[in-house]
Amino acid sequence: MTPELIALTLAALLQVVQYLIFAIPANLELGPGYTTSARDRPPSRPLSEGTARLQRALGNHFEGLILFSIAVFVVTYADKSNAITMLAAWIYLAARVAYVPAYYFGLRPWRSLIWAIGFFATLILLLAALF
Repeated sequence: MTPELIALTLAALLQVVQYLIFAIPANLELGPGYTTSARDRPPSRPLSEGTARLQRALGNHFEGLILFSIAVFVVTYADKSNAITMLAAWIYLAARVAYVPAYYFGLRPWRSLIWAIGFFATLILLLAALF
């Protein structure tokens, strides 16, 4: 398995961890009556600030993971893996790990900077696949 695929697998596992650290407090706050329902109506009370931030960080990772997955697959199948793509993949993963607490604790402007680092690491992977 290439280092990029290992980073992708770990990023997917991070998504699972993020889901759990969001779902547990969300279920406690909203109660099983709402969380097991079809959610046809909005909840009777909003999520706490921290839990809502965890939800947004989770959604953001879903978005980033799609592009990162494409980048890793293209690099892998085009046989373009090299030291730069390996480093970019690990930078992406490190940025995503750092993003969760940065978002949860409202670290501005660091959260946006961390996001940008992960985005540009993905961009480097995509460009490396082309050249």
